[in-house]
Amino acid sequence: MRPILSLRHVTKRFGETAAVQDVSLDLKEGEFLALLGPSGCGKSTCLRLLAGLDRPSAGHVQLGHRDVTKLGAAERNIALMFQSYALYPHLTVYQNIAMPLRLRSLTVMQRLPAAALLSVQVRGVLSDIDTRVRAVADMLGLTDLLGRKPGQLSGGQQQRAALARALVRAPSAFLLDEPLSNLDIQLRAETREEIKALHRRTGYPFLVVTHDQADALSMADRVAVMMAGRISQVGTPHAIYHTPATREVAQFIGQHRMNILPRGAGGALHPAGAKLDLGVRPEHLAVCHAGTCEARLPATVESISFQGDETLVRVRGPGDASLLMVLRGADAPPEQGASLHLTAVPGALHAFGEDGDRRELAA
Repeated sequence: MRPILSLRHVTKRFGETAAVQDVSLDLKEGEFLALLGPSGCGKSTCLRLLAGLDRPSAGHVQLGHRDVTKLGAAERNIALMFQSYALYPHLTVYQNIAMPLRLRSLTVMQRLPAAALLSVQVRGVLSDIDTRVRAVADMLGLTDLLGRKPGQLSGGQQQRAALARALVRAPSAFLLDEPLSNLDIQLRAETREEIKALHRRTGYPFLVVTHDQADALSMADRVAVMMAGRISQVGTPHAIYHTPATREVAQFIGQHRMNILPRGAGGALHPAGAKLDLGVRPEHLAVCHAGTCEARLPATVESISFQGDETLVRVRGPGDASLLMVLRGADAPPEQGASLHLTAVPGALHAFGEDGDRRELAA
């Protein structure tokens, strides 16, 4: 797939502070890319640079093969949707969706109410706008809401209205900044599916900026993980989760923070643990019953937290390492204070060097 929108060795400074440092990133034709990272890592700055709302201190922004570094947002025809949705509260849903087309296709005088009565040309433009607005509204299930104002809509309906307003322009790409952060858990899951479905139907390239890994991993074709102003890893959700490129990425990705056994402490699980830091996700640790495991890690249960579909067991391991184990389903948890041995699911260990980069483990 060819790149549609790209950052090329881009740095953005605010005074002496570099919010983004030497970032290169491609949003490819027809793909769904998530830019994922903790608050303050620079991901929203990247979105603003791609959109033309900010200019880089160094590097270039490309739209296809064109250098658009010095062009503003209006000249790039890129659809933006922020978490606030930015709908005009005094306008109906229909008027909100139509607004970008009216601004682009009509002069100030032609937008006056009487203009359509005096000009055949204006009536023709308004008819075309009406056709496009209603087509997009139908696609997003907004037809029955066109006469309402934003204050009369639910959060999910407001989001669809904001998406429709962006879609009606036939943009080069969609950029969404934390689009789900204002929604409750159930509506968030439903809206993820709506956004994925919209992406499939339209074929537009989508880039979503989010700090929520569940959003990124569930929606995107590729995920770019950003840490402290730099891109740490780009890959499929599966690759980001199963083969994190750095210890930092490994501990950021996952519902529960990855356990890290410092050098020496992990030798009981794998020989490489004598010289490398070993990582294992809480869901990949299991209690080893007598005589059933070759690699066994001694530990003492410190606390147990029942959370419905899973139980979190905090243990103290070798080298005074604090480890978390997740038990799911009907697995009976050990008793608090119990001494036990842990083992790891085969192939679930990760190794990291002193520099924090991933090291491959011998089978």
